[in-house]
Amino acid sequence: MKLFLAFYLFFTGMILCFLFQDKTRQQSIQDGSEIYQDFCVQCHLDNGKGVSGVFPPLKNSDYLMNDLDRSIAGIKFGLQGAIEVNDEIYDGIMNKQGLDDEEIADVMNYILNQWGNQYKGLITQSWVQKIDKSSLN
Repeated sequence: MKLFLAFYLFFTGMILCFLFQDKTRQQSIQDGSEIYQDFCVQCHLDNGKGVSGVFPPLKNSDYLMNDLDRSIAGIKFGLQGAIEVNDEIYDGIMNKQGLDDEEIADVMNYILNQWGNQYKGLITQSWVQKIDKSSLN
């Protein structure tokens, strides 16, 4: 009986570790690609260049790269009002997309590593959870 219990606990632990393991950077980027295609591509386009004066670029975006918390907050809560991206003013509305924290982390990892963008770190679900609306200011 003790042997059975030991094996049961061991295998249960292994299964739980497998199910709840952290996502790799590459898996997050891959998942983020699908989210980008579903939620972002309509405005920011396949090439990440956006539409000048209407939808800001994500490719080589100083706004995006200079303040990741603010960029995460924009996706998490939506964004309204004038922002400056690469010396151009954009004054529109980006609605909250209804993504959960993991999806936001994934799409951020995708965006931060596409079109010549290079971010060596990893945006995690726990990072996104800590972001509140005050990050938009």
